[in-house]
Amino acid sequence: MVNEFELQRQQLVRQLQQENRVISGPVKEAFLSVRREHFVLASQKKYAYVDRPLSIGCKQTISAPHMIAIMVEALDVSPGQKILEIGAGSGYHAAIVSYLVGKQGMVYSVERISSLAEYAQVNLKKEGIDNVIVVVGDGSLGLSSYAPYDRVYVTCAAPAVPQGLIGQLKNNGSLIIPVGDQICDLQKITKNDEMITVEHICSCAFVPLIGKEGFPR
Repeated sequence: MVNEFELQRQQLVRQLQQENRVISGPVKEAFLSVRREHFVLASQKKYAYVDRPLSIGCKQTISAPHMIAIMVEALDVSPGQKILEIGAGSGYHAAIVSYLVGKQGMVYSVERISSLAEYAQVNLKKEGIDNVIVVVGDGSLGLSSYAPYDRVYVTCAAPAVPQGLIGQLKNNGSLIIPVGDQICDLQKITKNDEMITVEHICSCAFVPLIGKEGFPR
């Protein structure tokens, strides 16, 4: 029997497709498979499939589904890849990406707020996801212990692109990152041998990246 959340999830995906947010089949299947209601606060569950950011506590938010769709499409994930996420939040974005890399791939996520890291781990467990590792740390420095990565994406806005994140990419790897303060420029940075190319995706708004290579506390 189809429950109300599943119907809302299907409606959200149709909405995203109409807006050209979700284009590829795998991304569509990821959004249909991951239950966003498992990644929001109990008080916010009725809004789980409204296309807007929601508070998850600690002055942080779960991004609007359309923004996650834009970022995931731009990231161009393939099965088996190793991905670095900066800013775990409630774990939803990582859950979408974990579906795309499949059982042979891995997602490593750095979250600076320990209570949110624990929250994300609990939520991922609810979904039966075991290919995401959440660690507490300064995401602006990346996570060198598992580098290099096929893809890196940042779910918070940086004052400038941290060069260390580019350094942790594999050759032909790419980084998706919002750059700016308040109104940001979502950028895709591709590393090809010694050449770095930058593609401007769209304007956006994110909470700040706090850390040594981000904004001060």
